[in-house]
Amino acid sequence: MGGGVDCDVLVIGGGIVGLSTAHALSRLAPGTKVVVLEKESGPARHQTGRNSGVIHSGIYYRPGSLKARFAVSGAAEMVKFCAEHGIPHEVTGKLIVATEREELPRLHALVQRGRENGIPVRELGPAQITEYEPQVQGLAAIHVGSTGIVDYGRVSAQLAESSGAEIVYGAEVDLISRRPSAVAVRTTSGLVFRARTLVNCAGLHCDRIARLAGDDPGMRIIPFRGEYYDLARPELVRGLVYPVPDPAFPFLGVHLTRGIGGGVHVGPNAVPALAREGYDWSTVRPRDIADELAWPGAWRMASRHWRYGTGEIHRSLSKQAFTRAVRRLLPAVDAADLRPAAAGVRAQAVLRDGTLVDDFLIRDAPRTVHVLNAPSPAATASLPIGREIATRVLRTLGSA
Repeated sequence: MGGGVDCDVLVIGGGIVGLSTAHALSRLAPGTKVVVLEKESGPARHQTGRNSGVIHSGIYYRPGSLKARFAVSGAAEMVKFCAEHGIPHEVTGKLIVATEREELPRLHALVQRGRENGIPVRELGPAQITEYEPQVQGLAAIHVGSTGIVDYGRVSAQLAESSGAEIVYGAEVDLISRRPSAVAVRTTSGLVFRARTLVNCAGLHCDRIARLAGDDPGMRIIPFRGEYYDLARPELVRGLVYPVPDPAFPFLGVHLTRGIGGGVHVGPNAVPALAREGYDWSTVRPRDIADELAWPGAWRMASRHWRYGTGEIHRSLSKQAFTRAVRRLLPAVDAADLRPAAAGVRAQAVLRDGTLVDDFLIRDAPRTVHVLNAPSPAATASLPIGREIATRVLRTLGSA
């Protein structure tokens, strides 16, 4: 690969984690030349720009895990970053509501987990629930005060601007050549970039980028589509309302989110997507499906969790079934109140044995850092995640 652009660090992926990495490098090592390659025409076009915009507290995550550490600190940092840069945001708090008796032990376990993670948690009975949310019914709930809302697309744009990095849009990577002294990357348009260190923040395509670099990631991305509705009567919900999650899955269930613009988002479910960027059932990519079918972990995951998956698909195909799920929290809702909204796709790492990776997964390789699992709450945690990646990059540069 002759000619091209030389830099210190080359980041593949212009979502919030890639841009936060570039931003962290500019703070930790001023003067480091960073280039970000993004295959779309702008930042945050996939997971970052297609979520419910929640600043998560960190209550759900196992104490000591990267998710717990980075979400708790990341939530506070995100609020501070938004305040400093005039990005609209709000610390609203949220309710996690138990609607069935069998959910009560899991709710109490969340109280304990929240306290272990240093998160302010208040336990509520049925009457106290209606003080916060008059239309919500439940047996018990907890109020988490540090949860908030923001537009992560706006945050990403600010990170891009503040980082001082050169961001190249329309730059899809098709070849990586790693040598002892440098890493060279070619895009489909023929542009060549050479860097001392490569960072793989490619989200839905991170496992493919790892293989292009010559590394075995030990996992595959299985895409799960999260489908949303907008609530036609947003006055029914004051803030954020969540069900008690099932600890067997890294999904939080259908919830209600009053966003920055005042509208209320309802969702998401979690259905297998037929393409890595499959935002509806009609988007089918045979290569993506073939990749999944060739991965033993996909079959093992399906055999283990088919009942859960069948329920999610049913709620995707039947608006009445989705409405029933919402009515558990908000009985006043009917199907006419739900208007289809833009969907998102979660990049979920699945191991060979069928395990859904439940924590952030960051791996080092020669002259390379791979981010192999960064779904929710990665947007909340993006500032400390970026700093963690930047620290690893600088260690690599220092030893080169």
